[in-house]
Amino acid sequence: MSLVAAATSSTSSSSDQKKPFKRTYEEELDFLQKISKTHYKINMGFVPNMRVPAMVLVDDVLEKLLLAELRDSASGEKGGGFLPALKQVANVAALPGIVKMSIAMPDVHSGYGFCIGNVAAMDMSDPDAVVSPGGVGFDINCGVRLIRTNLMEADVMGNVREDLCQALFDNIPVGVGQSGVIPLDSQGLEEVLLTGIDYCLKQGYAWPEDRDHCEENGRMLLADPTKVSKRAKKRGLTQLGTLGAGNHYCEVQVVEEIHDEAAAKRMGIETVGQVCIMIHSGSRGLGHQVATDALVEMETAIARDNIQLNDRQLASAKISSKEGQDYLAAMACAANFAWANRSCLTYLARRAFSEIFKKTPEELDMHLVYDVSHNIAKVEQHEVDSEIKTLLVHRKGSTRAFPPHHPLIPVSYQFTGQPVLIGGTMGTCSYVLTGTCAGMCETFGSTCHGAGRALSRNASRRTLNHEEVLAGLKAKGIAIRVASPKLITEEAPESYKNVVNVVDTCEQAGISKKVVKLRPIAVVKG
Repeated sequence: MSLVAAATSSTSSSSDQKKPFKRTYEEELDFLQKISKTHYKINMGFVPNMRVPAMVLVDDVLEKLLLAELRDSASGEKGGGFLPALKQVANVAALPGIVKMSIAMPDVHSGYGFCIGNVAAMDMSDPDAVVSPGGVGFDINCGVRLIRTNLMEADVMGNVREDLCQALFDNIPVGVGQSGVIPLDSQGLEEVLLTGIDYCLKQGYAWPEDRDHCEENGRMLLADPTKVSKRAKKRGLTQLGTLGAGNHYCEVQVVEEIHDEAAAKRMGIETVGQVCIMIHSGSRGLGHQVATDALVEMETAIARDNIQLNDRQLASAKISSKEGQDYLAAMACAANFAWANRSCLTYLARRAFSEIFKKTPEELDMHLVYDVSHNIAKVEQHEVDSEIKTLLVHRKGSTRAFPPHHPLIPVSYQFTGQPVLIGGTMGTCSYVLTGTCAGMCETFGSTCHGAGRALSRNASRRTLNHEEVLAGLKAKGIAIRVASPKLITEEAPESYKNVVNVVDTCEQAGISKKVVKLRPIAVVKG
């Protein structure tokens, strides 16, 4: 029996479904079933009203973190308002219209409604199927892109490294609420929301080939700017081409290991030591406001359509309802803003490199390898119970990872599979992966998105010292520029799981393959 078949079979009785929600830790464990080295099945009855089982991908180290969180919750140590990630992924399995299973990636941790790392697909043909903003997140189309260069690490040693880091910091606006240097008026914003990267091509901020190497070609056609509130537009008007704060960054990286030479060469990554740039950002305040507006609107839909939820943070509306369609149209606008934003950030990064190395970006071979989203909901075709179905796939803190020969990936990657970009934590390694056929079957063509938090932001601020964190980065030879040094503890490596464990678990599970490992040498953060 395949892992999917095992996951979708139910081993619990109807009496389990009626069992009280509050249980001892030992009783909670009765619902968890380890079915392989990397797969944990959460059986029906773990939370009320589950329509399908849930599945969590973990290794031994990550498993201990999740179980410790569950134990603390069962004992009451975490407080009444806290839901552990295992409970959250199971609550998603109770949403109307969900098919196969609710899935959590190895970088899973608690989030708003959905846990971070959650994947859930809803059957579009089911009239009761829902869309949930919590399954996308507040930073709609938060994502990562990788730009290659023909530079080598030897070209960015010593003062050059520091000068390059400073040039990036000078060119790229960073920090909470920071305004951008890319001029944009109301009419331009409408065009950004409607056309995404195409606006940047028109304005000269992107190269024609950049479009081909973006997920969705950098533009969601469902976008309707009339569904975006005036407040959301006001927040976005001054933020095009800004990095933001939190875990967003622009990193200069070098290739440390090549695991698949043929795939790496197809991406223009030729050798160990080659310099690349990774940019991680999203839809900024505009996306946050779109999500906030939708949550308010969906309160009406929940009451009108009697949608049963285990957690109010899972606020949802039927996909076919006005609220559901309005959210999808506004979400697509925010996604288009994010692609335009990362395109403008790329323009600014190319400009900074050109200033330092006195060559044009073309001479530096600064081509886009790929751009992926890890906070989005999209209509896709997948096989469910031997039948091709049209599904609305929610990916929150999870990355699309389509296999070779899939029609929605660029021609240049048809034989390798879609590039998947996995950002590490500040000062640790990042990865380029590719999607697999097994992942298409097991996880709706999805894999992890990063390291995943191990400490909350508050816990990080309490336990870590920002001066020690900065000193540790400098000791590794990493140049760093930050807008808010005291907030740097929130993004310290100690605040996150080990990205190596996360990526290795995904490869062991067969849902993605390692291609390249990258090491940071310069970091710009908000």
